[in-house]
Amino acid sequence: MEKIETYRFTVEPFHVDFTGHLFLGVLGNHLLNAAGRHSHNRGWGIDQLNEVHYTWVLSRLSIELTEMPAQYEHVEVETWVESVMKLFTERNFLIRNADDGRIYGYARSIWAMIDTASRMPSDLLALKDGDILHYVLTPEEKPCPIAKHGRIRLTPAAQTLRTIDTYYSDVDINGHINSVKYIEHILDLFPRQQFEQHSIRRFEIAYKAESYLGDTLTFVTEPAAELLDDGTPASLQLEIRKNAGKAEKPDGEPIVQAHIFWA
Repeated sequence: MEKIETYRFTVEPFHVDFTGHLFLGVLGNHLLNAAGRHSHNRGWGIDQLNEVHYTWVLSRLSIELTEMPAQYEHVEVETWVESVMKLFTERNFLIRNADDGRIYGYARSIWAMIDTASRMPSDLLALKDGDILHYVLTPEEKPCPIAKHGRIRLTPAAQTLRTIDTYYSDVDINGHINSVKYIEHILDLFPRQQFEQHSIRRFEIAYKAESYLGDTLTFVTEPAAELLDDGTPASLQLEIRKNAGKAEKPDGEPIVQAHIFWA
């Protein structure tokens, strides 16, 4: 079987923002759909893993774009596995226009397979006699020309921006807050003018722990080190913490970290 899966979609009017371009969260969902199809067609889909009490959990996602697909454009997502380690696998994506071939950007992701009962990472190489190794395309065979995931560190100078509750629509099939919902909540922190005047050049997100329906999420950000010409941040580091204010963890438990780079 081919090691690359190509997933196609059309940018529908109800999936674009007021600029007429695809929401980053919707693009994230399409990347996850491409990953899911690639995995399923090779016997590693969530439905197949659930039968033996495992599932996939997204650990990191970095998306780098030169432009965002616009309304009614036809898009192709290519996805492939770059490497497999004992507890993690690296999966890459190429995002391009299906009609003229121009490349919108690339993405990198890291995934863990966890035991659905213990919620602990499981050995990828032990399942199915390491069959997953048959689908690896090394960087020499299929390059992904964007940087790997950076390290995100907040200092004591970080400040709270917002606190929100979680609801029914935030929860996915695994029973925790959906990974793309975090992206949407993060982008909701910015005013309309930010999206009118700037575009997202790179978005990095790291998932540190799970949160659940009913948890309270606090968004904390590091003061910007560099500003664009209009005085807005060129990049911003953020952290999401759950259930701040409790005696055992008054600052909350860190669950998600993100780094946004604006153009």
